[in-house]
Amino acid sequence: MAVTKVIRYRTKAESADDNERLIGGVFAELAEEKPEGLRYAAFRLEDGVSFLHVATIEGEVNPFQASRAFAEFQSDIHNRIDEGPVAADASIVGSYRAFTD
Repeated sequence: MAVTKVIRYRTKAESADDNERLIGGVFAELAEEKPEGLRYAAFRLEDGVSFLHVATIEGEVNPFQASRAFAEFQSDIHNRIDEGPVAADASIVGSYRAFTD
């Protein structure tokens, strides 16, 4: 069974670019490792400091747990953020070519 998580937070203005760089590292590692059962997107919102992550994980194994880049991203996140993170389970109500086959 798939689980979808939505995570939102706001970074400090001086940390937003570094946060985006760290997210880029996660995507680079995912592109190299190609873990099965993961659909993932991260967005930088219009205000330039808010971020939204949406991840759907199928099965028992969470690919982020084995990710060096994700560990680096998480390691000092509380020093980079002003608000959040707020995480919530989500259900897909509808999708056009996103998060579903």
